[in-house]
Amino acid sequence: MSATMPLRSDFTRRHWILAAGVWQAGCHSTAVPPRPTIQFTRIPKADHQGSDQHDIIEGTVTGSRDGQQLVLYAKSESWWLQPLAEAPFTRILPKGTWLNATHLGSDYAALLVDPGYTPARNMKELPSAGGLVAAVAEVPGSAHSPSTILPFSGYDWRVRTAASNRGGKRNPYAASNAWVDPNGALHLRVRRNADHFECAEVALTRSLGYGAYSFHVRDVSPLASDIVLEMFTWDYAGAGQNNREMDIVVRRRSPAKQIARFILQPYQVASNLHEFNLPPGPYVYSFRWAAGQIEFAATTSDRRNSPIAQHQFTLGVPTPGLESARIALYLQNGPAKQPAEGEVVIDRFEYTP
Repeated sequence: MSATMPLRSDFTRRHWILAAGVWQAGCHSTAVPPRPTIQFTRIPKADHQGSDQHDIIEGTVTGSRDGQQLVLYAKSESWWLQPLAEAPFTRILPKGTWLNATHLGSDYAALLVDPGYTPARNMKELPSAGGLVAAVAEVPGSAHSPSTILPFSGYDWRVRTAASNRGGKRNPYAASNAWVDPNGALHLRVRRNADHFECAEVALTRSLGYGAYSFHVRDVSPLASDIVLEMFTWDYAGAGQNNREMDIVVRRRSPAKQIARFILQPYQVASNLHEFNLPPGPYVYSFRWAAGQIEFAATTSDRRNSPIAQHQFTLGVPTPGLESARIALYLQNGPAKQPAEGEVVIDRFEYTP
């Protein structure tokens, strides 16, 4: 008996050591996951003066949970909520990406927050992670704008380079497709680049709000039928008001017919769309935006200013936010097998409060 006792004791000791190891492994398998992180992939330029200009800010989030959102801030001496006090949250998109507009500041910050968090409109210092704040990140503004900026008609316009679904399918864009000539006219073009076609778009770097917007456009009747000219407003922060989108769309439907549309989004509502035939020639396309109404017009650009079409919308008209006026030239339904190249010229843009 005495010869076997140490063996039993050794077996028992090894058994308990193995059991403890299994228990510890089980503890490691239920360890708290790492904290979520926020990164910036597009950083607007630094502006230490509290400018009324705005730009697009983008980034990614890793480790977020369902229901969490971002709260953005721009610093101008203190931290100011972005993009708007009435639109304080930024949604996390599939694959953890996020995007919104922001006023310019010296620095930019993003908070990942749980449901129930109430953002402060202004604060001296950013909060630390904890409670309903899952993560905090800040970054200094860039030395230069991440976009090409074109001066046109007394305003700065941001040139689009990111792809867009405007037109029904994905269209690529290139900064080289937008320029201003020595006479001050804006040129936009659709052009082949190697094995694909690239489009053009410019957007104001500031919001103008209520007032009259006019676009003086040369004859676009030579454009191919798959190329669309659109003058419109858009607000990344205005999802609750259809992104504050109002559109003037011009397109050649057939060799003998050119059409234009005045649209108040959502266009699926029949009363939100007015379509008319457009004879060849240069025109002034405009809309006057006021509280509860927007009136569109197309007139000849000669001295007579003869009206071609007018239409007013009074239901569902958005209020001002962080919208910007934009001009785009793109391919309808995306690049086809044999799309055409084309160019338009906008002599000037005018705004009257």
